[in-house]
Amino acid sequence: MTDKELDIAFEDAVRRINEYTEPFPADVLLRLYAYYKKATNDYGRPSSRKPIINAFKTNALFQAENVTEREAKKKYIEIVDNYFLYRK
Repeated sequence: MTDKELDIAFEDAVRRINEYTEPFPADVLLRLYAYYKKATNDYGRPSSRKPIINAFKTNALFQAENVTEREAKKKYIEIVDNYFLYRK
């Protein structure tokens, strides 16, 4: 997959997540959060008003710290595809 194809697939996966109205399991959201931040090179601190949520987000980011931007996009797409595979 070329970089352009990967970017298109990633943007589509992000769109699918943003348009979905049902709640997501917390573990899925945390993995998506971490890979999205890595994929977009967004290194801002978690900004929840609840410290426990910030702690979980920070932990998710630590778990993905050695993932490249390209790998993060692929993993994000994979999570989205697998999640929706069983919800059609």
